[in-house]
Amino acid sequence: MDVIAFVGPSGTGKSHRALLVAHQHQADAIIDDGILIKDGKIVAGSSAKMEKSKIMAVRRAIFVLPGHAEEVRSAIAECRPHRILILGTSENMVYKIVRILKLPTIEQIIHIEDIATQREMQKARDSRLKQGKHIIPVPTIELKPHFSGYLIDPIKSFFKTSSSKRRRLGERSIVRPVFSYYGKLVIDDSVIKSIVHIVAEKLQEVYRVGSTHVKHLFNGDDDLGIMVSIEIVFAYGHTIAEAMERLRKEVQAEIERMTGMVVHEINILVKSLHVDRARAAHA
Repeated sequence: MDVIAFVGPSGTGKSHRALLVAHQHQADAIIDDGILIKDGKIVAGSSAKMEKSKIMAVRRAIFVLPGHAEEVRSAIAECRPHRILILGTSENMVYKIVRILKLPTIEQIIHIEDIATQREMQKARDSRLKQGKHIIPVPTIELKPHFSGYLIDPIKSFFKTSSSKRRRLGERSIVRPVFSYYGKLVIDDSVIKSIVHIVAEKLQEVYRVGSTHVKHLFNGDDDLGIMVSIEIVFAYGHTIAEAMERLRKEVQAEIERMTGMVVHEINILVKSLHVDRARAAHA
């Protein structure tokens, strides 16, 4: 495994160009703002773009928050990338990430000025400052509400170049370069519901999964993600609060892992209890 870096000031379009740079340099993994991306999927970490303060975002991006570095190191060891592209705002930052994650020495540093014009970088800054647009370099997944009959938020050009397309995903704009796909991938709400059922039914505390609803959240034309509501029949004898918190976390993690969508809220209604009479008789 070897390591290269892509460096440039914040808001100059690094994440927008990350997939293209990775493709050109045969890097199959990217580290950007606290997350590890392998083959187009977020496999570990938490995005600094989701932090509520600048200080926490910086700490997240350089992997100094408790457990963050260990999680990503473990994922790197498991997925064994051939070459990792690390994004950072300075050479000092990427060297610090390498040291914290215990990665090999950086073999090459690419600067944003080498591949983007001043005008393109200024346009990226304007998008960040005026419109709050952020990018995470993973493929776009579009959701189609089961009842709508049309695609949400048709893909639009972000920069004038034809090499990439984008769509808003809450606070995250997701970039997919042309070389990474040959058409649109549309996921019906029924797929989200199936994921919920599969995850929930693995828990021994859940006797049966009832109805599941998926609600799409919008701000004007922007798709902010989804909210999921689940009804379950709970198996008597377990602690409801602990089991439901675990169910909520596992459902959210699996939906986001499989679809790339932001899950803002998961509401669980324990509609009834199931009592195993035979088990209760022996208790």
